[in-house]
Amino acid sequence: MTDKTEESSTGHENHSDPGTAPSLPEAPAPAKQRRSAVKTLGVVVRRLRQPLPGAQPRLRFEIPPEYIHTEDQDTTDAGETATQFGRPGPRMSMQHPLYMGFMGTVGVGLALLVYWIGSNNTQLLLWIVAALFIALGLEPVVGWLENRRIPRPAGILVAVTVLISAVAGFFATLIPTIVEQVTEIVVQAPTWVRDFIDSEFFRSVDDQFGVRDRINEELDKFVNNPEAMGGIFGGVVGFGSTLANGLFGTLIVLVLSLYFLAALPAMKKWGYRLAPRSRRARVEALSDEITRSVGNYVIGQACVALLNATFAFIVMSIVGVPFALLLAFVVALLAFIPLVGGMIAGMVVVLISLTEGWQTAAIYGICYFAYLQFEAYFISPRIMQKAVAVPGAVAVISVIAGGSLLGVLGALIAIPTAAAILLLVKEIYIVRQDKH
Repeated sequence: MTDKTEESSTGHENHSDPGTAPSLPEAPAPAKQRRSAVKTLGVVVRRLRQPLPGAQPRLRFEIPPEYIHTEDQDTTDAGETATQFGRPGPRMSMQHPLYMGFMGTVGVGLALLVYWIGSNNTQLLLWIVAALFIALGLEPVVGWLENRRIPRPAGILVAVTVLISAVAGFFATLIPTIVEQVTEIVVQAPTWVRDFIDSEFFRSVDDQFGVRDRINEELDKFVNNPEAMGGIFGGVVGFGSTLANGLFGTLIVLVLSLYFLAALPAMKKWGYRLAPRSRRARVEALSDEITRSVGNYVIGQACVALLNATFAFIVMSIVGVPFALLLAFVVALLAFIPLVGGMIAGMVVVLISLTEGWQTAAIYGICYFAYLQFEAYFISPRIMQKAVAVPGAVAVISVIAGGSLLGVLGALIAIPTAAAILLLVKEIYIVRQDKH
């Protein structure tokens, strides 16, 4: 029976059923070539993904593992945990004269070394502070994108691209206008000088004091003095070097901002690990609050400055203030300085508006200073409600002190720094004093 069934089954396999569909013909040559090309490409991709023979992964500076103290672990009498490198030995007594003298000398030496390094790298430190300031300002944007399930590298790329595009577009619009307005000033300068010389005021002053002869004498001395001509050349070279240093500094700050923004979570983890494990949670909470406040302050101040400059430009365009776009750029820069920046910007524009008449200056001054009051009571509180809260007197003092120490950058970071100090005093010092 088994033989017959095997023969019948083989017979069915050898002889196809006439009702079934015929077998497909072989694929043409182009299809075979495409399949072989795809197969070859797959092999090449797999080979490329494989590491090179003898290659090692790139070394990374990782955070060391945290040694959690438990009752089962072997500890010394001093309560120190044994690690993979052995058990630490007993510490030298801090009351020992050798220890006190050596550590005192080392402390003084380290303090002098830090002072020497800081005094000789002031520009680099300013670049680092500016880059950290920008990174903290962009961190809320990157965090918001991360909450929308966008990877952090993509969020960093989007935030930095938008920032660079906005700055580049602003300057691309501003630079042609500045060149045009400066050219207009250069062209009209001889006319202004000629009109001033022909005025009755200059003639009366010239008759009394001989101003024209004095000016001609000084011009002859200046032209014939080689040191003065060399000073002009040195000034031109100095301006060129200052411009080159400014562009180089901008590039360095941008690169550092990218690195700081990408490594900010790791930097925070490293900073938290420097604190004792028992206080690490509190240090993390305080640090997160400070960085959040600084980031919100940067974004909020940028929005306030943009609204301020936009309003100033609209009013200047309506009342006919000269060089409106250039002055709007100055207003935007000064508006970044809290409290006093808007007042200074308003006074600068009012003084320039006097060239068009006191009516123009009065109208602009009334409109702009009224806007500053509206901004202080309605716009800033709503934009800055998640940022920092600093008393007015402390804010003014910190801005003046920061401007005196670090210039414009110091004035910008003064209020976030003051807010961080106030938070630390409130949460650490005052809480400790209340317990005594």
